[in-house]
Amino acid sequence: MDFLPDKIENYIIAHSQKEPEFLANLNRETYQKILQPRMLSGHYQGRLLSILSKIIRPKTILEIGTFTGYSALCLAEGLVEDGHIHTIDINEELYDFQKKYFKASAFKNNIKQYLGDALDIIPQINEKFDLVFIDADKPNYPAYFDLIINKMNPGGVILSDNVLWSGKIVEELKPDDESTKALLMYNEMLANDTRVETIILPIRDGLTLTRRK
Repeated sequence: MDFLPDKIENYIIAHSQKEPEFLANLNRETYQKILQPRMLSGHYQGRLLSILSKIIRPKTILEIGTFTGYSALCLAEGLVEDGHIHTIDINEELYDFQKKYFKASAFKNNIKQYLGDALDIIPQINEKFDLVFIDADKPNYPAYFDLIINKMNPGGVILSDNVLWSGKIVEELKPDDESTKALLMYNEMLANDTRVETIILPIRDGLTLTRRK
């Protein structure tokens, strides 16, 4: 579902920061070789992740859902000099693809790559986070929030992708639609949790910006 007319979206992209060549190559190779390439953050959202990270200047970032590594590299642009991004994905078929681009990037020493279930891995990361990006399996969004909220530094920011879910969050819920059910629960959790401040941005498929008080 497109939330903006194509002409408006094209204008926005044309008048936003250009996509770096290294990431444009990753973008192209993802579309050439990987199934479901639309899962990639892409040019516009990638530049948003980059500029938000540069504003926050995080020392420690957590990413849940690496896919081909595009968003991790965008987020890494804002890290302080000795900062790190921990990025987790469960798909072992993508691990070498991610690693190739991470090793070739300017952030090869700042990226810690994990393969496995984020619900198992997150408790093992002994860090407090300044920035978290959640872009993984939707049924586990509430569980991810419960795991990370007490690992956030004060003022830390959680970014959650796909929270509008192609508009399904305002349609009649189908009994077997676990992803939409989980996102409805997640959006309510964030809106009502007094530990955070939250706003949903209608960018692509919906991006929530949540700040830990």
